[in-house]
Amino acid sequence: MKKLALSDEILLTVDKPARYIGNEINMVQKDLDKIDIRFCMCFPDVYEIGMSHLGIQILYDMFNRREDTYCERVYSPWVDLDKILREKQIPLFALESQDPIKNFDFLGITLQYEMCYTNILQILELSQIPIYAKDRGEDDPIILGGGPCTYNPEPIADFFDFFYIGEGETVYDQILDAYKENKKNGGSRKDYLEKVAKIEGIYVPSFYEVEYNKDNTIKTFYKTNGHAMDKIRKQVEMSLSDTFYPKKPLVPYIKVTQDRVVLEIQRGCIRGCRFCQAGMIYRPIRERDVAFLKDYAYQMLKATGHEEISLSSLSSSDYSALQELVYYLIEEFSSKGVNISLPSLRIDAFALDVMSKVQDVRKSSLTFAPEAGSQRLRDVINKGLTEENILNGAMDAFKSGWNRVKLYFMLGLPTETEEDIEGIAVLSDQIAREYYTIPKDQRNGKVSIVASTSYFVPKPFTPFQWARMDTPEEYIAKQRFLRGKINDQLNRKSIKYNWHEAEVSILEGVFARGDRKLSKVIFDAYKAGCLYDSWSEYFKYDVWIKAFEENNIDIPFYTSRERVKEENLPWDFIDVGVTKEFLWREYNRGIHEKVTPNCRRACADCGAKVFNGGVCYEEKGQEVTV
Repeated sequence: MKKLALSDEILLTVDKPARYIGNEINMVQKDLDKIDIRFCMCFPDVYEIGMSHLGIQILYDMFNRREDTYCERVYSPWVDLDKILREKQIPLFALESQDPIKNFDFLGITLQYEMCYTNILQILELSQIPIYAKDRGEDDPIILGGGPCTYNPEPIADFFDFFYIGEGETVYDQILDAYKENKKNGGSRKDYLEKVAKIEGIYVPSFYEVEYNKDNTIKTFYKTNGHAMDKIRKQVEMSLSDTFYPKKPLVPYIKVTQDRVVLEIQRGCIRGCRFCQAGMIYRPIRERDVAFLKDYAYQMLKATGHEEISLSSLSSSDYSALQELVYYLIEEFSSKGVNISLPSLRIDAFALDVMSKVQDVRKSSLTFAPEAGSQRLRDVINKGLTEENILNGAMDAFKSGWNRVKLYFMLGLPTETEEDIEGIAVLSDQIAREYYTIPKDQRNGKVSIVASTSYFVPKPFTPFQWARMDTPEEYIAKQRFLRGKINDQLNRKSIKYNWHEAEVSILEGVFARGDRKLSKVIFDAYKAGCLYDSWSEYFKYDVWIKAFEENNIDIPFYTSRERVKEENLPWDFIDVGVTKEFLWREYNRGIHEKVTPNCRRACADCGAKVFNGGVCYEEKGQEVTV
């Protein structure tokens, strides 16, 4: 391996030096003299979080299969090393070669969460790359972004050369080939951006302008370059069993957030929850073939030595071959000491049977996500979960030996009333009561119910993208009201209440539906010391508020303002297949408490048929009457 970018003296003074030395199991090494393109993949958070991200593992494998390309990685330095790099003027470096990022052709940044935006600026500044795209020269890397936050990239548009909107397997080869061709022909940076602007799914912010109305809403969004597209259509990989997936994923030397083999069994979701962005932007649901998954499970375990397999999906219970796959994995690997992890399961007889085989029932807890306390509000959000489902599932679990249940809810959902909020306390108590109907000699000790509430954040491309968000004062009042109602319940001693702080969610709400005016706020907050905003110990709400005030940006304009149907939204230039008309229709069905059946029961004509595959072309019932 090449000489490390950091001296032993520095490595011995920072927390977890293994974050910065690379050389992990299955790390790719290439001869730099034999490649044409150097691409650095970045996850703008600490190493342990970034190494757990499946998307980067897929792209790392995909890029490095190209003989002409070397893909390396970088993560946000922790605060201790950040300070040292600045003091000693050491440029940020890639883990594989330990070379400075500024020497690469591309820096691709995964945009997973709005609260990582200041970390993006940290990566750029420590790499000694100009933060604003307009200030970069011919020798600077091309900065591109991908991931869920690109479905509204406008708050950070000024920092990026272009965005890749959609799933990564489809047009990256075109992007890299265009770069090679441009370089061979002596083309400029702008020449290259004009080439990629013509590729489906690519958005070059500098080729567009925004004009605002007097009330600060968007008047027009228009092209300023003839190579740019009017609409950017998201990229979708329709053949998940015939595309890239890593057989030899990277294995870190230190414990990371998800230290296991991850099998992505499907993409998309049939459920249509009206608050859920992933359920809309990843439509249509597409499954991986069960034979593919069985083969990859074996190959990945062999290549990594991991002792756990996690089945990744938005709703694992909807995978049509789940039973066959899970029983195969248990039979094949449990005797070898390999655990099976099944997140996103609906609690039913099959799920309980599986979990009893792969978990220590006495140590583990079951998780339900009712999201809302009343059936009325669950119908508003189209959760597709009845009180009977929840109570029956809990009772089946109790009879099988479980006595710990986690419940997840949201406060601030559209149309929410005090009765809906009180329903959270009542439902928690009802579940505890179910437990105590079991004869005492058949119980597994006392029951434990943990009810957690998060703050509803409206997201682009959801039916609730027009909805207002509660103010912090409203949220805190609701949280106190709920805490009081929990204390009124018969089984209050068995119920623990956890809640999320309002301030982080408010900022998330601003950036989720924000526009280009916010880039200066993000820049100023970063320069004033904001970093690692998703980490509570480093979150500086007062600094953020000051940055908004100094830029004359009104937070409630972005958060607690109801949008009208006719308003031009900052992300309207993106085509995700799901139409704006469908989302508006679903918004109104929600307000009127109408449930829309899931995609396998009936087609709601959302627009995802345009991708010519997936669940849209399975046989199902009649179309929904709208």
